Amino acid sequence: MTLALPVGDPAGVGPAVSIEAVLDFADERFVLFGDALRLESLARSAGSSRFRRVDPEGAFELAAGEVGLAHVARWDDETLAARAPTAPGGRAQLSALDAATAAVLRGEARALVTGPVSKEAIALSGTSFTGQTEWLAAAAGLAADAVTMMFLGPRLRVALVTTHLAVRDAPAAIRPERVVRACLHLAEALPRLGGAGRGQLLVSGLNPHAGEGGLFGDEERTVIAPAIDRARRMEPFFSGAASLEGPVPAEAALRRAAAGEVDGVVAMMHDQATIASKLLDFGEAVNVTWGLPFVRASVDHGVAYDAAARGAADPSGMRAAIDMARRLTVPAAAGEGAGGSP
Repeated sequence: MTLALPVGDPAGVGPAVSIEAVLDFADERFVLFGDALRLESLARSAGSSRFRRVDPEGAFELAAGEVGLAHVARWDDETLAARAPTAPGGRAQLSALDAATAAVLRGEARALVTGPVSKEAIALSGTSFTGQTEWLAAAAGLAADAVTMMFLGPRLRVALVTTHLAVRDAPAAIRPERVVRACLHLAEALPRLGGAGRGQLLVSGLNPHAGEGGLFGDEERTVIAPAIDRARRMEPFFSGAASLEGPVPAEAALRRAAAGEVDGVVAMMHDQATIASKLLDFGEAVNVTWGLPFVRASVDHGVAYDAAARGAADPSGMRAAIDMARRLTVPAAAGEGAGGSP
């Protein structure tokens, strides 16, 4: 079955990296959502004849190696030339995301692989938008905190308790049920990746030195440690199939994971996780949303207007996202079930 790929902000690198990346998967079926005419032009420039137009709301009848182009928005010259957030660009990328998500939800595609979007551009278009993770949760009828943002790379695998929040708002959002959810989701994800170790997870603290016994904050004692105890009474931790340790100072947790001493880290805030992930695994890590009723994988980088302007788009992140979506959908396709579906 097809992989649905909304290409992201038309003024950024998303269209170029999407076209380049799909050409590396000759045995796969894709549908790219955006401006079909512009995408077709990019495909011709890449020397490919594997592309054809498809109805974004119809059945995608594609042969192996064929790529459908679903027209859901027009990209005008001014929007493309801006290489910056614009309201038309925001509307275009949200239209593509919504159409691709709808295709996955109605069963026409087996997974969603998302290109980079500009939150600022979508806000300029008049839509309240904090991120694709939260948007997709709502599209699936879930609360934003029912899903977990993860960055899964070759050196570091990390799950986030909170996602797109101002730093000043994050401590209040770190609640026991969110910590437990992130622990369970990361423990579910690791066996699906293959060769991911024994499920040994570290849970980071929020404050410097994990609070230093309450000297620098008490979230470790009042929220995080009780949540870890609760998670340990649940599967797969209760049976010993996976283990939890923490709260551990964030820098120590991430260093130990990078050294291969443990299999993954549950981090409290966005930048705790993403700074480490992008230093260690940039271009290879994949942003995965766990807890959705379908697989969603995304590049680990932004729209990169500057690289788009230079014609220097690097498709390696999109290749990694496509490969991750393929890996995560193999068990379901083989009849093993998608228990804990990302």
